[in-house]
Amino acid sequence: MRFKNVFSIIGPSMVGPSSSHTAGAVRIGRVARQLLGCQPETAQMTLFGSFAETYWGHGTDLALTAGLLDYDTDDERIPEADIEAEKAGMSMEWVQGKGNGPHPNSVKITLRSGERKAEIVAASIGGGTIAVYSLNGFDVQITGEYPTIAVTHSDSQGVLASLTALLSREGVNIGYMDVDRKGRSEAAMTVFELDSAPSANAINEMMKLPHILEVTMIDLTQRS
Repeated sequence: MRFKNVFSIIGPSMVGPSSSHTAGAVRIGRVARQLLGCQPETAQMTLFGSFAETYWGHGTDLALTAGLLDYDTDDERIPEADIEAEKAGMSMEWVQGKGNGPHPNSVKITLRSGERKAEIVAASIGGGTIAVYSLNGFDVQITGEYPTIAVTHSDSQGVLASLTALLSREGVNIGYMDVDRKGRSEAAMTVFELDSAPSANAINEMMKLPHILEVTMIDLTQRS
């Protein structure tokens, strides 16, 4: 079971009434912000299942907003996240999705800042743990528990070999790898969950490899 860890038993240090509806939601928001790579200007939050039914009462809206502001789960500013988002000039839109989505506590987040756009589908699965099912329209499966690199590239021969060889030279162990593509020879995304974060130089070297379109680091131990 990939998404089980100690948080599913004791939960994380957090502000809020529910680890699923608040702590997990904060983490989802932070993953979305790191995928965008900057403070969002607009955020559309499409909520499904239990999230859609109870988000006001459980503070899920504040938690997701706090994550977009890069707050951690125990940040004392979470109860005022909506006010802080307004001060930061971030516009929020809340939409009720149809059905349960991939999980009863799930959300689709669409972010924009200038020309940049990011979209994730994720769920809070209990005890503050999360499951991310989609990044920018590509089907993935990551947890946010480990440093993660999301690489958008063309579906070309040798790309994965080049990426894994670079990480090996960097001395970084790959704990999990997932690939999705739009079609043969079209756009693809590979995600690597790593035992340790690679250096900034390694990320820059990845960007120089043939057929690489974008490289994004997702690491919830770091601030964006």
